[in-house]
Amino acid sequence: MQYSMVLLTLKNYTMLVKDKIRTKVYHIIFGTDTKAGRLFDVILLWAIIISVSIVMLESVDSIGSQNRDLFHQLEWGFTILFTLEYLARIFSLRHPIKYIFSFYGIVDLLSILPTWLSLLNVQSQYLIAIRLMRLLRVFRIFKLARHLQGMRHIRMALKNSGPKITVFFMFVIGMVTIMGTLMYMVEGKASGFSSIPQSIYWAIVTLTTVGYGDITPATVLGKMLASVIMILGYSIIAVPTGIVSSEMTAIKYHAGTERVCGGCGLPDHELDAKYCRRCGKEIPDAGQKAL
Repeated sequence: MQYSMVLLTLKNYTMLVKDKIRTKVYHIIFGTDTKAGRLFDVILLWAIIISVSIVMLESVDSIGSQNRDLFHQLEWGFTILFTLEYLARIFSLRHPIKYIFSFYGIVDLLSILPTWLSLLNVQSQYLIAIRLMRLLRVFRIFKLARHLQGMRHIRMALKNSGPKITVFFMFVIGMVTIMGTLMYMVEGKASGFSSIPQSIYWAIVTLTTVGYGDITPATVLGKMLASVIMILGYSIIAVPTGIVSSEMTAIKYHAGTERVCGGCGLPDHELDAKYCRRCGKEIPDAGQKAL
């Protein structure tokens, strides 16, 4: 009986220590309002930037061939660092499955998986595939987004602009389809407009003011239609920019009000967040407080 009580006490103590460690790790990794959290973000930011730079330099033959061993050692160092970070994120969360299958969780896994796959003993014909898989290390650039404060405002602006941009995008698709079909009817195969999809491709290239020049109209009517598309292109480019800019302005207006949880005091919640991400307490609406 006494032995069972000792085991139970030891088990409870172990769980208590584990919870304290998990909470501490969580505050360091997911919290930016502490000194340790800010230091963690700074170190990780530089590690991401340097590791992505190594991937780029490694692709340059004159540099990669001379520093192959150095790049290999640095890559393994960064892979081990990011692997520990990935495992620490899983350990610090009470429901890690949600993180594992989230966008950032998949990105974190893809950023370390190619290097570990290179350890597999595969046949020689598969070495090229492994080499291509290692290029997925550039996914680490997406890890920057979670550490930059401004990315939250940009993400919010894009999210709010989604319905308007979707309508605008459908309008553009309809326009290039109509213009491409008209050019196919006017110019025909003799001028390189061999099919309606080919003509739509030309309309997209012209509307976006790219102008590859691989297909050009030859008739007067075709040149007139091309001129109309070119003029429309300059007007259309400004539309999505204006939509996103207006949303950014609205977010910047409301960003002056700091959204702090009244339960645990955690700051910097998203503008559309209804509940605290730490304790779950309801957060007052930022728009009402800004007024």
